[in-house]
Amino acid sequence: MIAYGGTDIKELRFEQMKARIEPRDDQWIDVDICFQLADGALMPEGIEELSALLICTRGGDIIDIVPQDEGRDCEFRFTESEKQQLQSYFEREVMPRIGLRN
Repeated sequence: MIAYGGTDIKELRFEQMKARIEPRDDQWIDVDICFQLADGALMPEGIEELSALLICTRGGDIIDIVPQDEGRDCEFRFTESEKQQLQSYFEREVMPRIGLRN
């Protein structure tokens, strides 16, 4: 995680991911992913309940991956390796549920 305007990087590993899929309209699908942090990892200071919002096309393309705190945008962003974890989960677990193959 990287705080906006900050330089400190804290790499998190996600476990036990669960997705909630919510079609928004004819073009977009929102995927809320909740997860646990890997053993020993600490939540960044100021975050109570971290999750991810993936904004996707109906074709399965991820347009954005947004960190959320208690369901709202927060002052952090995911690192590339954190985004990769979420993208891999999306491809492996979510795409088949919405009728798409990777």
